[in-house]
Amino acid sequence: MPKTKQFSGKELVKIFESNGFIVKRTVGSHVRMTLSQDGSSFHITIPLHDNIKKGTLHGIIKDFELSLGKEKARIFFLKD
Repeated sequence: MPKTKQFSGKELVKIFESNGFIVKRTVGSHVRMTLSQDGSSFHITIPLHDNIKKGTLHGIIKDFELSLGKEKARIFFLKD
């Protein structure tokens, strides 16, 4: 089973922005991002921590997969 890379919150925000998500607001150390696509919206909250914990990262990846697909998620999040 492939392993996921380690990310900071800022790196994740850049990945999501490059895929069409827009920063809606920042509260404390968390960023709320939204993707509007085909009349529906996808929302994700990303903590701006130096290292995202494994469980939190897996949840963020699941949300990415739901909005943009598993194949695209593999490109950004899995180690070669």
